[in-house]
Amino acid sequence: MKKENNKQLNHQNNLSKKEKFDMLKAKKEEALLGGGQARIDSQHKKGKLTARERIHMLLDEDSFEEIGMLVKHRATDFGLSEEHYLGDGVVTGHGTIAGRPVYVFSQDFTVFGGSLSETHAEKIVKIMDLAMKNGIPVIGLNDSGGARIQEGVVSLAGYADIFYRNTLASGVIPQISAIMGPCAGGAVYSPAITDFILMVENTSYMFVTGPNVVKTVTQEDVTSEELGGASTHSIKSGVTHFSCSNEVECLNNIKKLLSYIPQNCEDDPPFTHYVNQGDEKRPVLNDIIPENPNQPYDMRTVIEGIVDEDSFFEVHKNFAENIVVGFARLGGRSIGIVGNQPASLAGVLDIHASTKAARFVRFCDSFNVPLLVLEDVPGFLPGTDQEWNAIITNGAKLLYAFSEATVPRVTVITRKAYGGAYDVMNSKHIGADMNYAWPTSEIAVMGAKGASEIIFKKEIGAAENAEEKLQEKINEYTEKFANPYRAANRGYIDDVILPEDTRKKLMSAFKILENKVDQLPKKKHGNIPL
Repeated sequence: MKKENNKQLNHQNNLSKKEKFDMLKAKKEEALLGGGQARIDSQHKKGKLTARERIHMLLDEDSFEEIGMLVKHRATDFGLSEEHYLGDGVVTGHGTIAGRPVYVFSQDFTVFGGSLSETHAEKIVKIMDLAMKNGIPVIGLNDSGGARIQEGVVSLAGYADIFYRNTLASGVIPQISAIMGPCAGGAVYSPAITDFILMVENTSYMFVTGPNVVKTVTQEDVTSEELGGASTHSIKSGVTHFSCSNEVECLNNIKKLLSYIPQNCEDDPPFTHYVNQGDEKRPVLNDIIPENPNQPYDMRTVIEGIVDEDSFFEVHKNFAENIVVGFARLGGRSIGIVGNQPASLAGVLDIHASTKAARFVRFCDSFNVPLLVLEDVPGFLPGTDQEWNAIITNGAKLLYAFSEATVPRVTVITRKAYGGAYDVMNSKHIGADMNYAWPTSEIAVMGAKGASEIIFKKEIGAAENAEEKLQEKINEYTEKFANPYRAANRGYIDDVILPEDTRKKLMSAFKILENKVDQLPKKKHGNIPL
């Protein structure tokens, strides 16, 4: 092998300048073909783009600068010494999206099935290190069969090198993972550590162990799509934040997501120019809350009535639908929104809703995105399933996330704010900056009926007509407690406002809070209830 290398060096030294230029051109043309035209055609037949086509669609025109185009693997076992592809199965580099710099890696399934080798991992690690040094987001386009088996432990080491950097970068620079094909085994843990995961329906999947292993161990027959497809992870597990119908939609969603978030933890979110129309009242909000306090409505209609037109970008839309989270703009300002959803499970907090919202809150706090909380919560979901699966610990995650957040935090109670859920949903007591309530809000330990049955149990039991007595006590409790004024009297609510004035109030609140400075006690890190 050493003699062969020396021969090549001697040959290159004897070339003319033009021949050397031509050699470089030939090598780059070879690299652009990845695993060859036949495999590119195969990728297209599956409805998938190539690694380079994805980068081309994602980044601004002519902005991509490739790094490591001529890298080759170093393995010699199992015939690998005879099979080399320039770039070694991953395209890495930097470019811009809407003029803002990003680092990107795109795995090339046409080269060894996109499998990760020692040098493949080194290329990814290199751009992650550069991204950290320069405070620039990293986008990973994953399409890989997993670790390159022929390389053994060095490929596993490569994964661990990436995981380590994912962890160091967490909360420092935004990390976005798009799953554009298979992502299995240890490979899934890098996306899992990143901030957002996008998947493509019918062509991408994620799982720790595949269908064959599942069949062997549990006797379950399941397809790759059923086990770890985009629908499964967007609805059942919540692993993915966005399920996209095709690759173009996936790449466009990455661009849209980046438009709401900053370059790094010391930067501010992008601000879109906004022309104040003079009257920010939204009378449509006055008609959203039903007269019947038990009748559902869609919290998204409240969000749409408050934020800038067509600016709401929902995250985790199909998972834990009893809570709504996403980004929006308010007067051009990027904000994160967390809202209970009365149209699903009456808006209760359960295990999935708590973890979904907690993760989103922590992301917003990491990257200086102000938080708006829209509250209509009757409490935590009761039942053995919730208790046995640790609603206590999981509910505490959301409480912890809000309590720890130092970004501007504003809450609007639209209707119900009952029990411990009132405390958890960004109450004044856990550090919210401004708390508003609509006149329709009810702030109490529990609903009027349940409270009356407990408080007036003896009176109701002794009454000749228990039903009438119960209703009388419900009315009495409602008048005393099922309103926002006791909380406002105490200063727990800063103002009771008409729904139509909400947008104007929030624009003013976030404007005055834009230079907020709040610091947590000095510590290594907290011990969030995981």
